[in-house]
Amino acid sequence: MPDAAAVLDATGVAKRFGAVVALKNASLQVAAGQVVALMGANGAGKSTFVKILTGVLKPDAGHVKIKGRDSTVASPAGARKWGLVPVYQEPSLIPDLSVADNLRLADTAIEPFRHWVAELGLPGLAPDAMIRSLPLASLRIVDLARALALEPAVLLLDELTAALPTDLVDRVLKVVRAQADGGRSVIYVSHRFNEIAAICDRATVLRDGLTVGDVKIEPGIEERIVEMMLGGAVAAAVSAERPVKPIPSETPRLRVRSLKTGTRLTDVSFDLHQGEVLGVVALEGQGQDELFDTLAGNRKPSAGTVQVDGAPKTFAHPADAIAAGLTLVPGDRAHALLMSRSVRENIAVPLLARVRNWGAIRMRDEAAKVDKAIDTLQIDTRALGEVRRLSGGNQQKVTIARWIAKGVQTLLLFDPTRGIDIRTKRQIYALVRDLADQGAAVLFYTSELAEIRLACDRAVVIFNGRVVDVIDARDADEATLMRAAYGLTEKAPA
Repeated sequence: MPDAAAVLDATGVAKRFGAVVALKNASLQVAAGQVVALMGANGAGKSTFVKILTGVLKPDAGHVKIKGRDSTVASPAGARKWGLVPVYQEPSLIPDLSVADNLRLADTAIEPFRHWVAELGLPGLAPDAMIRSLPLASLRIVDLARALALEPAVLLLDELTAALPTDLVDRVLKVVRAQADGGRSVIYVSHRFNEIAAICDRATVLRDGLTVGDVKIEPGIEERIVEMMLGGAVAAAVSAERPVKPIPSETPRLRVRSLKTGTRLTDVSFDLHQGEVLGVVALEGQGQDELFDTLAGNRKPSAGTVQVDGAPKTFAHPADAIAAGLTLVPGDRAHALLMSRSVRENIAVPLLARVRNWGAIRMRDEAAKVDKAIDTLQIDTRALGEVRRLSGGNQQKVTIARWIAKGVQTLLLFDPTRGIDIRTKRQIYALVRDLADQGAAVLFYTSELAEIRLACDRAVVIFNGRVVDVIDARDADEATLMRAAYGLTEKAPA
């Protein structure tokens, strides 16, 4: 695309964090009326690029032109004056304030916001609702509606749909495409090829901080984009025909019966066996959050029983669940990590008590376990000073490595691949399988239905707070799972 047609034209952008080179020659152009996908594996520099374009970070080199004029975007407020408005990967709202108060802080008018909230599928959202009380999907809609109400010239969306249920994703995609059709420019950061195919005109691909390609979105382009992201031939995907393990007859590792927590989780029963990966399929707000929080000791159930290796258990605190061998890897990795600490310090957190009890010999032993976990997960340790400098995919690997180093018995994975790239997803699938093969029991919730067949042996389907189906992974095509998730194929749980 000729530079003269670009509303935003960024060339030769570079950024370094100490020894880590996040960007070294990144370029991107987007014209009026276009949606351009910004793609790349985690660590390629996408989020850094977006933060430079929106004034959060200052580039070390490069030029950014907006509507043909050299721009110096020194702050988010400066970016807004140029018409650049972002919606970042994590919500940027103040939790202790109401929706309306957050709008006032951003100088956003309430009526345009109401219009966009309704267009995006949440017409009943109250402006006086506290941000802390809203589910993650609603927070994403609030963020997007606030951005649209500002009437941006360039809208920058970073993994916007990763936390949204299917019905809201469809609405968001229609609104985003309509923005471009109305003359606005959109930069769309996503790993979801189906969304990119639905709304994007072009894709700009980053690898290791470099722009390595710019392609038109057309049928069959996905494999070429993946090859550009990975820098060569794509590694073979995890087989979709994974042999399903027979369910053993002995006592299950985890038995849940008639579990009820709050108003969303009303009646959930299932068995999880040693060596099994059991998927959880559920649309947004069906009780999956409450299920994982209850099993991790973060919430108290109002009814039902939990058994671990045949013994009844109650978890009044997360420490009780951990003592019983249940460990949670939450979807919000930012809250699971000590962001200002190193990779090794984060992984070592569960081991510290044993180090204190056993001294230097134990410390050497645990240090070896940490190093082994880092090697197993191929974690990028260039940013040893601070985990926050790692890509989202590497941060997620650190949260999992923490429990591998300790020795996991029952792993509760809540949407572990949300917002990470295809290469890291494949590594996590392989890791989950390997853990199960070594005897761990894994409960695996994912918002991406295709992952059930790739990673799981069986799947329980939760609808309206209760288990309505149990599906063999060999039968877990997306159509079957979607029908079950909407309660259209209800069966008695096995």
